[in-house]
Order: sequence, then structure tokens, then C-alpha cells
Amino acid sequence: MSMRTPLPHLLRRLTHHRSVINSSFKIEPVQLRQQHQLIQPRHYSNPQSGYHNPSRPDLAGARAFTNLSQPCRRQRAPFTSPHPLLGVASLSFFSSLVGRDQGDQEVEVLDMDAGTVRCAANYAPLTPISFIERAAAVYGDRPAVVYGEARPTTWREARDRCVRVAAALVARFGVARGDVVAVLSPNVPAMYELHFAVPMAGAVLCTFNTRHDAAMVSTLLRHSGAKVFLVESSLVEVGRSALKRLADLPDAASRLPVLVTISDDADPGCTDYEGLIKDAPPQFDIRWPLDELDPIALNYTSGTTSRPKGVLYNHRGAYLNTVGTVLAYDITHMPTYLWTVPMFHCNGWHLPWGVAMLGGTNVCLRHFTAKLIFDCIARHGVTHMGGAPTVLNMIVNAPPADRKPLPGTVRVMTGGAPPPPPILSRMEELGFAVHHIYGLTETYGPATVCTWMPEWDALPAEERARLKARQGFHHIAMQDVDVKDPATMESVPRDGNTVGEVMFRGNTVMSGYYKDISATKESMAGGWLRTGDLGVRHPDGYIQLKDRAKDIIISGGENISSIEVESVIFSHPAVLEAAVVARPDDHWGETPCAFVELKDGASATEAEIIGFCRERLPHFMAPKTVVFQDLPKTSTGKTQKFVLREKARAMGSLTKTTKSKL
Repeated sequence: MSMRTPLPHLLRRLTHHRSVINSSFKIEPVQLRQQHQLIQPRHYSNPQSGYHNPSRPDLAGARAFTNLSQPCRRQRAPFTSPHPLLGVASLSFFSSLVGRDQGDQEVEVLDMDAGTVRCAANYAPLTPISFIERAAAVYGDRPAVVYGEARPTTWREARDRCVRVAAALVARFGVARGDVVAVLSPNVPAMYELHFAVPMAGAVLCTFNTRHDAAMVSTLLRHSGAKVFLVESSLVEVGRSALKRLADLPDAASRLPVLVTISDDADPGCTDYEGLIKDAPPQFDIRWPLDELDPIALNYTSGTTSRPKGVLYNHRGAYLNTVGTVLAYDITHMPTYLWTVPMFHCNGWHLPWGVAMLGGTNVCLRHFTAKLIFDCIARHGVTHMGGAPTVLNMIVNAPPADRKPLPGTVRVMTGGAPPPPPILSRMEELGFAVHHIYGLTETYGPATVCTWMPEWDALPAEERARLKARQGFHHIAMQDVDVKDPATMESVPRDGNTVGEVMFRGNTVMSGYYKDISATKESMAGGWLRTGDLGVRHPDGYIQLKDRAKDIIISGGENISSIEVESVIFSHPAVLEAAVVARPDDHWGETPCAFVELKDGASATEAEIIGFCRERLPHFMAPKTVVFQDLPKTSTGKTQKFVLREKARAMGSLTKTTKSKL
């Protein structure tokens, strides 16, 4: 009498069997015979060929099937595997890639009694690479990238260029699976293409903040172990200085990346991006991820130079967060997206992949002003754009001469700092529909959305803006968001008053902090990602941020560590103590405000302290306000920052004094 497998066991892997002719399965002990590949993975990645290849017409077969020989909750290699870039045993989240290739593949029986299998017909690792493959097939002749006065690049051409770059990275520089490729560039077409080209090479994309100075870039190059470093022409001097700093370190020769410039005119002293495309090998098989949890991107938070935090994204999370963001943002079929969000910010909030997913048009901008935003909207029929509240502030304060009527409603996704309700109201008056999102680098960027209810349309403008300023609920790809007591892990009451820590869990939470397993474990203790942000939950369930537990200052969407700024001020010979908090700023949202206590008999001016900081920090991190006074202390000698925050707020908001260009 046969016994059926209980229902809870249907998802358990029991054994591996191989497919035989006529779709029947013959059970054979795998260990007795050499495994052979029964279902061939199909690649279609010859940049010289079109999509109408009669021998391989289907895109579904383009992805390599993963050999799933491990249990569902498989144990990954320990984080002590030697990384090929570092040359020493180290904590490496790329260890699952080292030394792996496709190997032999077969049908995997999940449960014999249930008749379930996993094979190339019903499973492929999720990856954003698939978005541009489909875009090239479906929207091949439609514009993909628009930049300046150049002829628009079609989706077929864009995909062709991405594959060529991937081929060049592998053939010319020996880029292997799991290698890091770093990029320092504004939103030019190459920056967009690299979001696909680097993963196509099996590598990990690492985009740097263009506001970083050479010291910070050098630190991040060293920490990431980048093998190739692509730098846009306007930032070449920063890139060269960073490499020089890296070269001056001991044993630097083993980790200096190859410099590649991104420019309209090739630099004769460097390898150039367009040259890579021109000289790429004629054929190349895209390196589809072997496991959807393999890393696709490495993004650095704005931490201190001594201990940067590298956040790892995997292919699965990037795919799902792209879908979640597109749905939350209400992006429709074939949008026209204006690139005012830096692509180095959480991979452009995942919209390099999202625009490809829907066959839209990317309008790339190296820099922008309010006038250029209005010009581009009118010229290209922009339907969607994004940016921190700083960008919204720039738009609403644009002189009338710089404005143009909108051709239709333009949907704007904003995040990075809580948007002031008055700004939201004024954006609405201009014809923009604002979608408020919230997230962290650790949540792949956007993680919540203030989902709008139609009955709110009838409310007064001030009330609508107040509701829209809340952070809302998790988007569809994130499992959950909550506001909890960090000690008890109990959810706070939904009363809009009780403060707790905002926490996330789900498929769009980072894989971990690169080379910092202890920080990874600490951040996810209790099964939730602890954000360090403090908030409340309203009776309708919507969350709202109230403060930042770690005293992070968010200026123009950039995170500024008050501790790092304080450490520089402390190094001034006249300074006894210093504390830095956020002061409201009409343009940037917040800027650092330094409270400084001088040594007895010493003197210094506000301009002197600011200049001292600007010489040692990226300029956006330097304080814009300096107040000289004794610092308030607790009985144990700790600075009472909450007193200083209140004082900074009471000073009022700084006003814009110069014309900004981002």
C-alpha cells in the first residue's frame, strides 16, 4: 500500500532524477552516473544579430537554467572564501560565484507523488537583464535614450551597445563573475547602459556619488575591490586623483582598477567607453545569473570614510523592486522619463530597469536647472520624473520666465527626505502629480508609498498635502513595514502619537553589508531590518517619520553623517568641542548646522570654520551655519543634541542665495 506525501512536504526537495524520452522520468541514482545536461540553456546575445533568429526565436529560452542541486534553503559558502580581487581570505558576499560555471543541468523532481518538477521550462532566475531583452524585441525601433541634440538610440541599438560593453569588459579586462565594476558619472547615456552591460558580464555594478571627493572615491575603490573604473569626462580629475591616492597605498598594484573614460572625445591617454563598444568581440553570450540571489549591484551609504557601508543587491530583489516601484509610481505603457534622479542613488530608484520594463524613453541629463526641466517636459512630452524635495523646491520657485505650460500631467516620485506640505501643494497647482515614497539604500531604494485614496481629492489643499507627506504603506514587492518598540519588538499602537522604530522585511531588503557580517546581523536582528528612523503609525495604518535616531542629516537627498562633520571640526586647533545638527533649508531641505565651543583664549570665525571643513570634506557636507556657544550637556557629560536641534529649527530656514545647478 503506497503512502502519499503529506501536503506540507510538497515544497521539500526529495531527490534529483533525470528526464528521459517521451516526457517520462526514470529514477536513477545520480551518484552512479555522470550527470549530463538534458535541457540546453539557450543564449541569444550575439550583438551582430537581430532578434528574428529562426533557430532561437523565443526570449524565454534565453536565460541559463540554474543547476539547483542544493536544498531550497541551501547553505551558501561561508563568508571566508578568498575573493579574486582581494587576494586574501575575507568576508565575501560573492563567494557563491567564485569558481562556479553552469556545469551539467537537468530536470529536478520536487515531489514525485505530486508530479512537480523544476526545469528550464518553468523556472529561470529573476533578473532585470530580461527587461532590456524584451524591450529590444517588442519596442526595437522605438526611442530608448534621448540625450541633447544627438539622434535618439532605439531599444534594439541600446541592447546591442550593452552586450558589446559586456563583451569588452570580459574580453579586454578579464572581468569574471562577481567582479566589481565601478562607475563615477552623471546621468549620461553610458551610465544608463552600464546598468545592463555590467550584469550582462556577470559582474557587480558599483556607482559612486558624483559629489564625492577624491579621498572618498579612493576609499570606496579600495573597499569594493573594483576591477574596472569608468569615469565621465567632467569627473576625470577626481577619478585620477582617487587612483593616485590608491596607488600610494602599500601593495596597491594588486588592486588598482583599469581606468576607462566616458566622453564624446576620446582621451588619447585612456581607454574610452565608445572605443570599447567599437572594438568589442563580434559574439558574446550574456552571463545570466546562475542564482537569482547572486549580486547585481553594490551601493554605498553615506557613512564615514573610515568605515563605508556597502549595500549588496541581488538579481531577484532588483527585479522585484523594479516591479514594485513601477506599480507604486503608476508608470504606464511606454512612458517618457526625465532623469533628474541620480542613477547613483539606489540605481536611480531602479528606474533604469523600470523604463526598459515598459519600453519607455529615457531623457538623460548631465546637469539640470528648473528652466531645463520645463524645456525638456515641453520638448519631449515627459510623463514621469523624480527627485528629492530639493528638486521639487527648485521647480516651484522657478522664475515665471523659466516656466512652460505642461503638455499633460507629469507624475513626480519624490523621496530622500520628508517633503514639506507647502511644496506639495504648489507642485499640484503647477500640474504635477506627486507620489511620495520612502526607503533606504538597504531596501533597494523605494520601499513604501503614500497610496492615494480617491475620497481625499475632495479635501482642502492643505489637508491633502498633509496626508501626502506621510510615508504610507510598503509597496507590493516588500512583505511588510512596521513601527516597533526596538527593545520588545512589539508594534506600537496605531494612534499617530506613539513613536517607534520603522522596520522592514521582505524580498527587497538588501543581501547584506559587503564584508561586514556583524553589521548585517545586527541590522536584521529579530527578523526585521532596523532602519534607525523613528516614526508613528496612524489609525488608518499609514506610517509617518518623526525623527532620525542616528542624527543623519538629509541634504538634497544625500545622507550626511553628523559624526564625520564633527570629527573634522574637532581637528581645528581652536575648537574644544562641536556638535552638528540639521537646520531647515529652503533649497536643500536640511543643511548641517555646527554648534562650536572654542578653547579658552582661542578665536575663530564662522567663515573660517566653514572653509576649514570645505577643504577636508565634500562641499555638500560642510556646515552652512556655525554658532559659537557652550554645548548643553547631560549629567553624564553627553551633548544634548535635542536642545541644539530645537535651537536650529528656531533659527528658521536658510534661504536660497545663489542659482543652483544640479
